[in-house]
Amino acid sequence: MPVRSRSLLAGLGLALLTAGLLTACATPAGGGGTTPSPAATDKSDDSNEQEVGAAWLDGGRTIGIVTQGSSTCIPTAEDATYDNGIMKVTLVEPAGDTACTRDLVPRVSLVGVPEGVDPAAGVEIEVTGEGWHGDTDLEGVAGLAAGGETDYLPSAGWTDVDGQFVILSWGSSSCAPTIENTEPTSATEVTVTFVTPPADQVCTMDMAPRGVVTAVNGLEDEDAETFAILTGGEFDNIRIPIYPN
Repeated sequence: MPVRSRSLLAGLGLALLTAGLLTACATPAGGGGTTPSPAATDKSDDSNEQEVGAAWLDGGRTIGIVTQGSSTCIPTAEDATYDNGIMKVTLVEPAGDTACTRDLVPRVSLVGVPEGVDPAAGVEIEVTGEGWHGDTDLEGVAGLAAGGETDYLPSAGWTDVDGQFVILSWGSSSCAPTIENTEPTSATEVTVTFVTPPADQVCTMDMAPRGVVTAVNGLEDEDAETFAILTGGEFDNIRIPIYPN
């Protein structure tokens, strides 16, 4: 089953990071720091269309929606709906007075899979943001199923962008893991090395889902079942399958 179909244009090489420079997010400033609802978008206008990606995570319970934008101002996915074979997700930007880095990178918004979606059969997804829209398809994956309680274990899934995949882990929401390096280490394995946090780092005592996007080049067989080896930081050589797409 193909797992990747497009060039690595949406990969990490698109970063236009201006170090240390912060700027307000594109969201207009809201009164009292509240987040305004997304403006209605004319889906017949191609100029408002943006490319989005998606990946299965958490055994089929969660989908990671990948968009391009500031790495520090990741939009929040509202509860998704499912009707007439289409899953619809609305992404809401942070409040307008939030300071954001002026970079352009892939980032992931996590959303629970709504009732009616069968991850083993696949789903069409329509995404609406503030003044834009996009759509993508997730292929069905045998063995995945929506619903039920999470096991709080790491998981990973390919998007439809060549070499790009999403990793989901669980832990402190204020101390999300940061990737240092991603490289193929065998014909069917990708090693993802995370940054070791400082010893004096203070983290909130919650258990939250954290999603990160990364990419790899040079796999010998793109159609083979592939595993991610998570190492460094809080990970001790954890081996997990990368769900296909």
